[in-house]
Amino acid sequence: MGARPRRQIVAMGGGSFAAEPAGSRLDAYVLALSGKPRPKICFLPTASGDAATYITKFYEAFGERAEAVHLALFGRPRTDIASLLTSQDIVYVGGGNTANMLAVWRVHGVDRMLKAAWERGVILTGVSAGMICWFEAGVTDSFGPLAALRDGLGFLLGSACPHYDGEMDRRPTYQSLVRAGFPEGYAADDGAALHFIGTALETCVAGRPGARVYRVGVAGEVVVETPLPVRVLS
Repeated sequence: MGARPRRQIVAMGGGSFAAEPAGSRLDAYVLALSGKPRPKICFLPTASGDAATYITKFYEAFGERAEAVHLALFGRPRTDIASLLTSQDIVYVGGGNTANMLAVWRVHGVDRMLKAAWERGVILTGVSAGMICWFEAGVTDSFGPLAALRDGLGFLLGSACPHYDGEMDRRPTYQSLVRAGFPEGYAADDGAALHFIGTALETCVAGRPGARVYRVGVAGEVVVETPLPVRVLS
Protein backbone atom coordinates (compact mmCIF):
# COMPACT_ATOMS: atom_id res chain seq x y z
CA MET A 1 0.00 0.00 0.00
CA GLY A 2 1.56 3.30 -1.10
CA ALA A 3 2.11 6.34 1.06
CA ARG A 4 -0.70 8.85 1.24
CA PRO A 5 -0.13 11.83 -1.09
CA ARG A 6 1.11 15.00 0.57
CA ARG A 7 -1.77 17.45 0.93
CA GLN A 8 -0.67 21.08 0.69
CA ILE A 9 -2.40 24.46 0.77
CA VAL A 10 -0.66 27.82 0.40
CA ALA A 11 -3.04 30.60 1.46
CA MET A 12 -1.95 34.10 0.38
CA GLY A 13 -3.19 37.25 2.07
CA GLY A 14 -2.61 39.45 -0.97
CA GLY A 15 -0.18 40.19 -3.75
CA SER A 16 0.60 37.54 -6.38
CA PHE A 17 0.76 37.98 -10.14
CA ALA A 18 -2.13 40.43 -10.53
CA ALA A 19 -0.51 42.94 -8.15
CA GLU A 20 3.13 42.20 -8.98
CA PRO A 21 3.54 42.04 -12.76
CA ALA A 22 7.34 42.09 -12.43
CA GLY A 23 7.18 38.72 -10.68
CA SER A 24 5.69 37.45 -7.42
CA ARG A 25 7.96 35.64 -5.00
CA LEU A 26 4.95 33.91 -3.49
CA ASP A 27 4.00 32.54 -6.89
CA ALA A 28 7.57 31.33 -7.43
CA TYR A 29 7.45 29.62 -4.03
CA VAL A 30 4.31 27.71 -4.97
CA LEU A 31 5.71 26.66 -8.34
CA ALA A 32 8.85 25.33 -6.63
CA LEU A 33 6.77 23.17 -4.27
CA SER A 34 5.79 21.00 -7.22
CA GLY A 35 9.38 19.90 -7.67
CA LYS A 36 8.92 20.08 -11.44
CA PRO A 37 10.66 22.37 -13.92
CA ARG A 38 7.36 23.05 -15.71
CA PRO A 39 4.43 22.11 -13.49
CA LYS A 40 0.82 21.90 -14.57
CA ILE A 41 -1.17 24.79 -13.08
CA CYS A 42 -4.88 25.56 -13.41
CA PHE A 43 -6.30 28.99 -12.61
CA LEU A 44 -9.82 29.33 -11.19
CA PRO A 45 -10.94 32.95 -11.80
CA THR A 46 -14.49 32.26 -10.59
CA ALA A 47 -14.48 34.96 -7.90
CA SER A 48 -13.85 37.61 -10.56
CA GLY A 49 -16.66 36.31 -12.76
CA ASP A 50 -14.00 34.82 -15.07
CA ALA A 51 -12.71 38.32 -15.85
CA ALA A 52 -10.82 38.28 -19.15
CA THR A 53 -8.12 40.72 -17.98
CA TYR A 54 -7.41 38.58 -14.90
CA ILE A 55 -7.11 35.44 -17.02
CA THR A 56 -4.74 37.25 -19.40
CA LYS A 57 -2.52 38.31 -16.49
CA PHE A 58 -2.41 34.70 -15.32
CA TYR A 59 -1.12 33.47 -18.67
CA GLU A 60 1.38 36.34 -18.85
CA ALA A 61 2.70 35.34 -15.42
CA PHE A 62 2.75 31.56 -15.83
CA GLY A 63 2.70 30.76 -19.54
CA GLU A 64 6.48 30.47 -19.88
CA ARG A 65 7.08 28.79 -16.51
CA ALA A 66 4.34 26.18 -16.40
CA GLU A 67 1.76 24.27 -18.40
CA ALA A 68 -0.96 26.81 -17.69
CA VAL A 69 -4.71 26.39 -18.19
CA HIS A 70 -7.76 28.01 -16.67
CA LEU A 71 -11.20 26.75 -15.71
CA ALA A 72 -14.11 29.00 -16.69
CA LEU A 73 -17.47 28.34 -15.03
CA PHE A 74 -19.53 31.16 -16.51
CA GLY A 75 -21.12 30.48 -19.87
CA ARG A 76 -21.01 26.79 -20.74
CA PRO A 77 -18.46 24.99 -18.52
CA ARG A 78 -16.34 22.14 -19.82
CA THR A 79 -17.54 18.63 -19.00
CA ASP A 80 -14.26 17.18 -17.73
CA ILE A 81 -13.78 19.44 -14.71
CA ALA A 82 -12.90 16.65 -12.27
CA SER A 83 -10.25 15.10 -14.51
CA LEU A 84 -8.82 18.54 -15.28
CA LEU A 85 -8.40 19.47 -11.61
CA THR A 86 -7.04 16.13 -10.43
CA SER A 87 -4.47 16.06 -13.26
CA GLN A 88 -2.83 19.31 -12.16
CA ASP A 89 0.21 19.89 -9.98
CA ILE A 90 -1.23 23.18 -8.71
CA VAL A 91 -4.69 24.74 -8.60
CA TYR A 92 -4.60 28.53 -8.18
CA VAL A 93 -7.73 30.39 -6.99
CA GLY A 94 -7.97 34.08 -7.82
CA GLY A 95 -9.47 36.95 -5.83
CA GLY A 96 -12.88 38.56 -6.06
CA ASN A 97 -16.26 37.77 -4.55
CA THR A 98 -15.77 34.76 -2.26
CA ALA A 99 -19.47 34.11 -1.58
CA ASN A 100 -20.37 34.11 -5.28
CA MET A 101 -17.41 31.85 -6.05
CA LEU A 102 -18.40 29.27 -3.43
CA ALA A 103 -21.99 29.26 -4.67
CA VAL A 104 -20.94 28.67 -8.29
CA TRP A 105 -18.47 25.97 -7.25
CA ARG A 106 -21.18 24.13 -5.34
CA VAL A 107 -23.59 24.26 -8.28
CA HIS A 108 -21.00 22.47 -10.44
CA GLY A 109 -19.54 20.22 -7.73
CA VAL A 110 -16.16 21.96 -7.89
CA ASP A 111 -15.98 22.04 -4.07
CA ARG A 112 -15.96 18.23 -4.01
CA MET A 113 -13.57 18.03 -6.95
CA LEU A 114 -11.10 20.36 -5.24
CA LYS A 115 -11.13 18.18 -2.14
CA ALA A 116 -10.47 15.12 -4.27
CA ALA A 117 -7.58 16.91 -5.99
CA TRP A 118 -6.12 17.95 -2.62
CA GLU A 119 -6.38 14.37 -1.36
CA ARG A 120 -4.48 13.23 -4.46
CA GLY A 121 -1.62 15.63 -3.74
CA VAL A 122 -2.53 18.58 -5.97
CA ILE A 123 -1.21 21.78 -4.34
CA LEU A 124 -4.05 24.23 -3.64
CA THR A 125 -3.27 27.91 -3.47
CA GLY A 126 -4.80 31.31 -4.01
CA VAL A 127 -5.00 34.92 -2.98
CA SER A 128 -7.71 36.85 -1.09
CA ALA A 129 -10.85 34.83 -1.92
CA GLY A 130 -8.32 32.12 -2.71
CA MET A 131 -7.11 32.34 0.89
CA ILE A 132 -10.48 32.48 2.62
CA CYS A 133 -12.12 29.61 0.74
CA TRP A 134 -10.02 26.79 2.24
CA PHE A 135 -11.08 27.62 5.81
CA GLU A 136 -14.38 27.16 7.63
CA ALA A 137 -14.97 30.91 7.79
CA GLY A 138 -13.47 34.25 6.80
CA VAL A 139 -13.79 38.01 6.57
CA THR A 140 -15.15 39.10 3.20
CA ASP A 141 -16.47 42.10 1.30
CA SER A 142 -18.67 39.79 -0.80
CA PHE A 143 -21.80 41.42 0.62
CA GLY A 144 -20.59 45.04 0.42
CA PRO A 145 -19.23 46.11 3.82
CA LEU A 146 -16.78 43.69 5.44
CA ALA A 147 -18.67 40.88 7.12
CA ALA A 148 -18.46 37.28 8.27
CA LEU A 149 -18.54 34.42 5.79
CA ARG A 150 -19.31 31.16 7.57
CA ASP A 151 -19.59 28.57 4.81
CA GLY A 152 -16.05 28.09 3.52
CA LEU A 153 -14.89 24.73 2.21
CA GLY A 154 -13.55 23.75 5.63
CA PHE A 155 -10.45 21.91 4.42
CA LEU A 156 -8.67 23.92 7.13
CA LEU A 157 -10.14 24.60 10.57
CA GLY A 158 -10.97 28.06 11.83
CA SER A 159 -11.13 31.36 10.00
CA ALA A 160 -8.97 33.51 7.74
CA CYS A 161 -8.55 37.20 7.05
CA PRO A 162 -6.55 38.39 4.01
CA HIS A 163 -5.30 41.95 3.33
CA TYR A 164 -4.66 42.45 7.03
CA ASP A 165 -2.44 45.48 6.44
CA GLY A 166 -3.75 46.36 3.00
CA GLU A 167 -7.27 47.50 3.86
CA MET A 168 -7.93 49.78 6.79
CA ASP A 169 -11.02 48.00 8.13
CA ARG A 170 -9.79 44.41 7.91
CA ARG A 171 -7.98 44.24 11.26
CA PRO A 172 -10.70 45.85 13.42
CA THR A 173 -13.49 43.90 11.68
CA TYR A 174 -11.75 40.56 12.14
CA GLN A 175 -10.94 41.27 15.76
CA SER A 176 -14.49 42.39 16.46
CA LEU A 177 -15.88 39.20 14.93
CA VAL A 178 -13.49 36.95 16.87
CA ARG A 179 -14.30 38.80 20.09
CA ALA A 180 -18.00 38.09 19.44
CA GLY A 181 -17.46 34.35 18.98
CA PHE A 182 -16.36 34.01 15.34
CA PRO A 183 -13.92 31.07 14.89
CA GLU A 184 -10.33 31.89 15.77
CA GLY A 185 -7.86 31.75 12.92
CA TYR A 186 -5.18 33.43 10.87
CA ALA A 187 -4.62 36.86 9.38
CA ALA A 188 -2.12 37.58 6.60
CA ASP A 189 -0.79 40.87 5.30
CA ASP A 190 -0.55 41.54 1.58
CA GLY A 191 2.52 39.70 0.37
CA ALA A 192 2.42 37.03 3.09
CA ALA A 193 1.24 33.42 2.95
CA LEU A 194 0.60 30.41 5.17
CA HIS A 195 1.79 26.98 3.99
CA PHE A 196 -0.18 24.05 5.39
CA ILE A 197 0.80 20.42 5.09
CA GLY A 198 -2.23 18.31 5.82
CA THR A 199 -4.21 20.57 8.13
CA ALA A 200 -1.19 21.73 10.16
CA LEU A 201 0.58 25.03 9.55
CA GLU A 202 4.08 24.20 8.34
CA THR A 203 5.58 27.63 7.72
CA CYS A 204 4.78 31.26 6.90
CA VAL A 205 6.52 33.06 4.05
CA ALA A 206 6.56 36.58 2.68
CA GLY A 207 7.37 38.06 -0.69
CA ARG A 208 8.44 41.38 0.83
CA PRO A 209 10.08 42.50 4.09
CA GLY A 210 7.60 43.53 6.74
CA ALA A 211 4.70 41.36 5.59
CA ARG A 212 3.35 39.55 8.64
CA VAL A 213 1.10 36.63 9.59
CA TYR A 214 -0.85 36.39 12.85
CA ARG A 215 -2.77 33.87 14.86
CA VAL A 216 -5.89 35.69 16.11
CA GLY A 217 -7.85 34.34 19.06
CA VAL A 218 -9.40 35.32 22.37
CA ALA A 219 -8.45 34.99 26.01
CA GLY A 220 -11.54 35.73 28.06
CA GLU A 221 -12.98 38.77 26.30
CA VAL A 222 -9.63 40.04 25.02
CA VAL A 223 -8.51 39.49 21.45
CA VAL A 224 -5.00 38.07 21.31
CA GLU A 225 -3.04 38.71 18.11
CA THR A 226 0.11 36.59 18.03
CA PRO A 227 2.70 37.32 15.32
CA LEU A 228 4.01 34.10 13.72
CA PRO A 229 7.55 33.57 12.42
CA VAL A 230 7.79 34.56 8.77
CA ARG A 231 10.56 33.70 6.31
CA VAL A 232 11.15 36.42 3.72
CA LEU A 233 11.68 34.81 0.32
CA SER A 234 14.72 35.83 -1.70
